[in-house]
Amino acid sequence: MGKLVLVENLSLDGVMQAPGRPDEDTRGGFGQGGWAFAWLGEDPEAMEASMAGDAPGALLLGRRTYEDLVGFWLSPAAGDNPFADLLRHTPKHVVSGVSPALEHPASHLLHAPDEAALVEGVRTLVAATEGEVVVLGSGMLARALLAADLVDELVLTIIPVVLGSGARLFDGDGTRVRLAATSTYTSPRGAVVGHYVVQR
Repeated sequence: MGKLVLVENLSLDGVMQAPGRPDEDTRGGFGQGGWAFAWLGEDPEAMEASMAGDAPGALLLGRRTYEDLVGFWLSPAAGDNPFADLLRHTPKHVVSGVSPALEHPASHLLHAPDEAALVEGVRTLVAATEGEVVVLGSGMLARALLAADLVDELVLTIIPVVLGSGARLFDGDGTRVRLAATSTYTSPRGAVVGHYVVQR
């Protein structure tokens, strides 16, 4: 029996959209992509703290994040990078209501055309996985998992920038989550990496 862990980069005002690259996700006219990667590139202590821990037993990703994140880091354009081996070899379960082509190694479809199918599929996956099932980014999926009370832990890297716009992890939809901090780390530049357990 595993546990479901959300791993997210957030700005001080809660934005999670397009942390990695300028062209990562411009929906809604968002023009500040790459904000987290730029900060963490100058804050190796925060980067190290955010990546600490055991390798996940599986990754759970939304379709868009799968295509963008995995597609980029496994492409020649990414060169040698610390994410390639993890993304290549870890089982990747991609949530989608359709049947997209899954072009990368160790990729599996978690078909979820509705909320009931999502809940059943995620519960089955977590029960069958040794260790952590980790969700990276995947904003719409992350919010749905929180609303369905499927999340066990969160690892939030909170970066001291205020973006003023963009999609947020906690977007005022009425979902309430009680958390207990198990550890926190503040980098010399002021980023906070917090590990939180969901209290039920």
